Amino acid sequence: MKRMRAYLDASAVGGPFDPEFAEPSRKLVAAILSGAVVPLISETLAAEIADAREEVQALLEQIMQARAERLSLSAEAIALQAAYLAAGVVSARYADDAMHVAQATVARADVVASWNFRHLVNPARVRAFNGVNLAHGYGMVVVLTPADVVKTLEAEDEQADRSSEGL
Repeated sequence: MKRMRAYLDASAVGGPFDPEFAEPSRKLVAAILSGAVVPLISETLAAEIADAREEVQALLEQIMQARAERLSLSAEAIALQAAYLAAGVVSARYADDAMHVAQATVARADVVASWNFRHLVNPARVRAFNGVNLAHGYGMVVVLTPADVVKTLEAEDEQADRSSEGL
């Protein structure tokens, strides 16, 4: 089975240390560390985490050791971010959120994992990001909470179990 490639934003990395999001965030981290999920780590994320608490920085370092794909800032991602901003998907104040989606889109991530309900895990914004993506020849982006990423993984495991049993 193909391993899920998940782009992580800062809220997903910090989630294990937030009581509201801790349990599903820890499950996602466990899936990453077990090799079930390939984490996509961007320079944008690393810059955001540089100012985070020490425990969040340490977790990012641990995730990066788990066969993470490191995404460099590319001209292609910068151009797509500019298209999102020009279309008003998010304002310039939230340009880093647009860059997360741009880098995930250019890298063809299976999913963006985030707890950012205002700018990322937001159906209206996802539709707007995808409108820009399609207009510029890119595929659709999927944005889910870490809890929903874990549910997706569990459903895939159940389906694989049923298939191997001949059901």
